Formats: sequence, C-alpha cells, structure tokens
Amino acid sequence: MNIDLTSARWFKSTHSTASKDCVETAHLDGGMVGIRDSKNPTGPALIFTPAEWDAFITGVAHGEFNRP
Repeated sequence: MNIDLTSARWFKSTHSTASKDCVETAHLDGGMVGIRDSKNPTGPALIFTPAEWDAFITGVAHGEFNRP
C-alpha cells in the first residue's frame, strides 16, 4: 500500500503532555488512519484500513493489549 502522506494533518491526543514522546494520528482519504512517532515525523507511518482501525480500537477498549 502506497499512501501519500504529504498533506496529512497529524495530531496528538489531548491527553498528551508537552513531551515529544507521543504518537500522532492522521485521518486519511478513504477512512484510512495513519499513526507515526512524533519524535520522527519524516519517518515511517503505520497505515490502517477502516476495518483494521475499528478492530484495534475495539481491542483496546476490551483490554486485549493490557499487560499481564
């Protein structure tokens, strides 16, 4: 998948601190969602389809990724 991210509008959670150690999210065309490391804005980004993003958010809400 090759997505042009040059015009993406990246944002951090309102729960983020002033630190640069955060992830940033961008809502992309076609319902895609991009995620990147705020310390490396020109680095790689993960791109999720709408279904993948929904599955991830549902998993987070249900504790699937909690540490044991």
